[in-house]
Amino acid sequence: MKECVIIDGVRTANARAHAKKGWFRNKRPDELLTAVYDALFERNPKIKPEDVEAVFCGTANQSGMQNDIARLAWLAGGFPESVATTGICQQCPSGMSATEHAARAIMCGERDIYIASGVEDMQHVPMAFAMDFPPRLANRYKMEEIPMGPTAEKVAELWKVAREDQEKMAYWSHKRAAEATKAGKFKREIVPIEGEKEDGTKFIVDRDQWIRENVSMETMATMQPAFKPDGVVTAATSSPLTTGACALLLMSRDKADELGLEYHLKYVAGAMAGCDPTIMGIGPLYAARKLLDRVGFTVNDIDVWELNEAFGSQSVAVLRELGLGENAPFENVNVWGGALALGHPLGESGARIIITLNNIMKTDYKDAKYGVAMLCGGFGNANATLWQNVNKE
Repeated sequence: MKECVIIDGVRTANARAHAKKGWFRNKRPDELLTAVYDALFERNPKIKPEDVEAVFCGTANQSGMQNDIARLAWLAGGFPESVATTGICQQCPSGMSATEHAARAIMCGERDIYIASGVEDMQHVPMAFAMDFPPRLANRYKMEEIPMGPTAEKVAELWKVAREDQEKMAYWSHKRAAEATKAGKFKREIVPIEGEKEDGTKFIVDRDQWIRENVSMETMATMQPAFKPDGVVTAATSSPLTTGACALLLMSRDKADELGLEYHLKYVAGAMAGCDPTIMGIGPLYAARKLLDRVGFTVNDIDVWELNEAFGSQSVAVLRELGLGENAPFENVNVWGGALALGHPLGESGARIIITLNNIMKTDYKDAKYGVAMLCGGFGNANATLWQNVNKE
C-alpha cells in the first residue's frame, strides 16, 4: 500500500460560542471553513484546489447552518464543483474520522491528494439542535444519563475521580495552553481571521479565546457543581461551548516526494471504538487499547499523546487506566494544553488535535517516533490514530 503523510494543517482560533461575547459570533461556519481552505492553498502553492480528489469534513451536528456543510461550504467558498465532498458524523471524533477516511483512500491508491477538515459552530447550531432521539433507546438506557454532563458525573463516580483531581487537570490545561500561546507555539497552525470584541470593535483573531492565563485552583474550588447538586463536575472541569474550523492537506508520500514537499508525520493506523453512551467519556481508553493491540504496541512505545479533554473526569480516568500517570500534569500528554483551555468545537476537535500533534512533534518533540491522538464522543463514540515521525523509520 501507499503511505499517507501530512503536508500541512491549519485551523482558526477557537472562539466562544456566545451571541454577545464570541469573537466569531457574526461568522458562519462555512466562512470559517473557507478561511482554512484558502490558507492551505496559499501556504502550499504547488497544490491547486482542482488537484484535490475529495474533501472529507467532520461535523457533529449536521443541521441548520451545518446541513451538508461539507458540500455547501466548499461551493460557497468558490472552489471547483468537480471536487467531491463527503460529510462525516461520528460526533466529537468526526474530524478524526474524516482524516482516517482520507488517509485510507490514499493508502489504497484511489488518488493522491485529499483534504480532511472539521467544523463546529456551537452558537448557531447548539448541541441537540433539531435532535429527535429514538424512543426505543429508553428500553436500553436511562435517557437522563445520556447528556454529556451526566456522563461526566457517572465516569467520575465509577472511576473514582475526585473533584480536586479534575481541577488539577483543568489547571494544567490552562497553564500549558497559556504558556504555549505566549511562546508562539500555535502560530504555525492558527489562521488569523477578523473577529469582533464584545464592544463590536473589529480585530484579527489569532489566539484561542477560552484560555485563562491566571487560572487558580482556589477559584475553581469555589465553583458550584454544573450538572447535579451534589456533583463533582463544574464549568471549570468541562470543555466550553466553542466555535472553530480546521483542515489538513493529506497526500501520498510518493506524490509529495515528486512535488518536493516537506512532511514530518505519516499515518500508521486508526481504531474506532464504541462504549456505553452513559459513560461516553471513557471511550478513548477502548479506542487506544484497540489501536495499540492492532499494531502490536504498548503504551510505552508512544512518545506523545493528544487527548481531547471533554471533561476533567473522563480525561483523568482514561489516562490513569492507560497507565500514563495518576494526576495532572501528565508528562507527555497535551503538552500545549487541551480542550478544557483551548475549547472544544465538537466535530472539529478530532482533526484539530492531529494538527497540534503534528506541530508538537515537529518542534518540541523532534526526536519522538510515535504519537497518538484520541478522543471520546457523544453517544459512546471514540477514536484514536497513530502517527509516525518519518525521520525515525
